[in-house]
Amino acid sequence: MNEVCPKCGLPRDLCVCEIIAKEEQQITVKPIKRKFGKIITLVEGITDKSIDIKEVVKHLKSKLACGGTVKEGTIELQGNHVSRVKQYLVELGFPESTIRTKA
Repeated sequence: MNEVCPKCGLPRDLCVCEIIAKEEQQITVKPIKRKFGKIITLVEGITDKSIDIKEVVKHLKSKLACGGTVKEGTIELQGNHVSRVKQYLVELGFPESTIRTKA
């Protein structure tokens, strides 16, 4: 028997909670200079518990061919990838209008 999502009341295979959560996020992508002049890209604002942030960072790392991690709800990617991160977040289902980039 199909399980029912406690949040939206739909069967698990038809659940729309993650799609709704992605539309409500306000994401900021910006480069930061670290020790020894190294540049990292920070992705902030993905806060909802229904979004699997580890899957998001795994997808970004494989597409950008870089290292990265999740620290306190913030995604850190090695290198300056600000221009391409927005494109890949849109591919993952985040609306383009909710993603701000700072150069």
